Amino acid sequence: MQTGMHTDTERCVRAVQSKDARFDGWFFTAVLTTRIYCRPSCPVVPPKPENMTFHPSAAACQQAGFRACKRCRPDTSPGSPEWNQRADLTARAMRLIADGVVDREGVPGLAARLGYSTRQVERQLLAELGAGPLALARAQRAQTARLLIETTPLPMAEVAFAAGFSSIRTFNDTVREVYALAPTELRARAPKRPLAGTAPGALSLRLPFRVPLNPDNLFGHLAATAVPGVEEWQDGAYRRTLRLPYGHGIVALTPTPDHIACRLTLSDLRDLTVAISRCRRLLDLDADPAAIDDQLRADALLAPLVDKAPGRRVPRTVDEAEFAVRAVLGQQVSTAAARTHAARLVTAHGDAVDDPEGGLTHLFPSATALAATDPETLAMPRTRRTTFTTLVAHLADGSLNLGVECDWAETRARLLALPGFGPWTADVIAMRALGDPDAFLPTDLGIRRAAGELGLPSTPAALTARAAAWRPWRAYAVQYLWATDNHPINFLPV
Repeated sequence: MQTGMHTDTERCVRAVQSKDARFDGWFFTAVLTTRIYCRPSCPVVPPKPENMTFHPSAAACQQAGFRACKRCRPDTSPGSPEWNQRADLTARAMRLIADGVVDREGVPGLAARLGYSTRQVERQLLAELGAGPLALARAQRAQTARLLIETTPLPMAEVAFAAGFSSIRTFNDTVREVYALAPTELRARAPKRPLAGTAPGALSLRLPFRVPLNPDNLFGHLAATAVPGVEEWQDGAYRRTLRLPYGHGIVALTPTPDHIACRLTLSDLRDLTVAISRCRRLLDLDADPAAIDDQLRADALLAPLVDKAPGRRVPRTVDEAEFAVRAVLGQQVSTAAARTHAARLVTAHGDAVDDPEGGLTHLFPSATALAATDPETLAMPRTRRTTFTTLVAHLADGSLNLGVECDWAETRARLLALPGFGPWTADVIAMRALGDPDAFLPTDLGIRRAAGELGLPSTPAALTARAAAWRPWRAYAVQYLWATDNHPINFLPV
């Protein structure tokens, strides 16, 4: 079991006294005299150290009888970066909880996906996070409810249902307990702002992150590789369709200096929590850029790249199976050719959606739909056709799982066992779909070219040896190395 930052009292006290926003989401401060819990950067006068206790999660604070601060709103902190940089049981469980699995399948469903007993999962989460899966999911429901209360005109009964509560009474009791206000009082106190729009299910929200965040390669990559009909860049925003558990959605994500503006249109509001979680994963918003950049700066040849444009994130995905398919389509072809191949599949096999505000037309085809395609209709070399059909067959029958709960090393080994999957394809899927922060691409031509120009070793074996000092952040080193090229993936579209 790992020990969280909340156990280092001296360090936590220093962070609170300096109101250091870098630690928001890493731990929460509970004040014994007021029975309120806060984020480290809370703007109020810090309490005396002897009146502070520290907890690893908002759920743990709530379990201990503390309510959320009305000033700093700790529920709007970025998520803990630990769950994106670790692949152990706790981290995998937290990714599944964020994806709404407990609400949809209960704790037994969570445990089954992880391959452990319910008791083992509950014991591990309680030991490390101070709260079990039900309490963690309850805290997430409360946060979703607050978002809907403050940003939509929905009746409270619909808010309760959309946030995942089983009854109006449970919804009311939870909101009062967590925020010390009734739902109607929360709405009355919310800042007045224009409603998100007239489209059914539409709402606008802010996605927080730890600064700095460099949007160039993040949004540049997503825009440059966008599949027509599924993704587009429009008016300074990356827009795309989302396949979700209860329906579908369309999201528009716009970078701003201190948050990502997110506009969501959902066919079923019960998908709100999942949609937010997937958008945060897509943009790598829970990363800790200070820790990442500090380690990469220790290499004298990487340091100038980091200093020039700190805060690079790894552009990821909202659908792991979709990305794996697109990685195969992009093998040994240009970005434009890969987009063309993907667009053909989308037109032929994707589910149609309406987009009154733009040019999105389809959801990316499901693995089941792609597995039913006639291989002879695929305009690609026979060997790649075999790679494609084998991949979608394994995804469709469940023998290959790329979900947020998967073990990175085991899944990479499974990918390498498939025909046509070499280290580059497996590692790019590990980096961008599975979210492994240490995935590395030493055979990538762009990486080798950048390494040669910087004076780093350019052969895969020698570069891998040099990159050992960059661990566990080699996926971020890839972003800095790629950014030395003038490829469109490295620039925000004009």
